[in-house]
Amino acid sequence: MLEKTTRVNYLFDFYQALLTPKQRNYMEMYYLEDYSLGEIAELFHVSRQAVYDNIKRTEAMLETYEEKLHLYSKFDQRASLIDQLERAIAEESLLEMIKKIKELD
Repeated sequence: MLEKTTRVNYLFDFYQALLTPKQRNYMEMYYLEDYSLGEIAELFHVSRQAVYDNIKRTEAMLETYEEKLHLYSKFDQRASLIDQLERAIAEESLLEMIKKIKELD
């Protein structure tokens, strides 16, 4: 569950500008502010089911945006490469790595 929440939070960060104000409000309250479905429903004077349906549809939209634009996957790949580079720098000098790369040609 934590992995899903983390993923949705990242997707929301990347794609929130593409959502309606209502979708943004529900997602912020549910995922970022930890409101329950009932609390959100009460605040917006709608049923709990309406909030649940809206959040599920919005999650699906976020996944669709990611399938098309790949902002989160590129971010994740970039972070992984930076981590690898940091480990490599800690293990040996950057100049040594460059020298080894040049020797490959």
